Amino acid sequence: MDKIEEFSDRCPYCGETILLLIDTSAGSQHYFEDCAVCCRPIQVLVSVDMEGDWQVQLKHESEV
Repeated sequence: MDKIEEFSDRCPYCGETILLLIDTSAGSQHYFEDCAVCCRPIQVLVSVDMEGDWQVQLKHESEV
């Protein structure tokens, strides 16, 4: 069953607040999504633990 959660944070490039929809049923994920404001590629790292608690980190394209 899909579980879509809203997540908002600041773009690591332009600093504007952006809204992302995160599919927490897919487990931990790593993907790129362009900022809706400045169009630069943001690394999105989603981690979901065994209890279903989730965290999201937004990073520059080249950050490890």
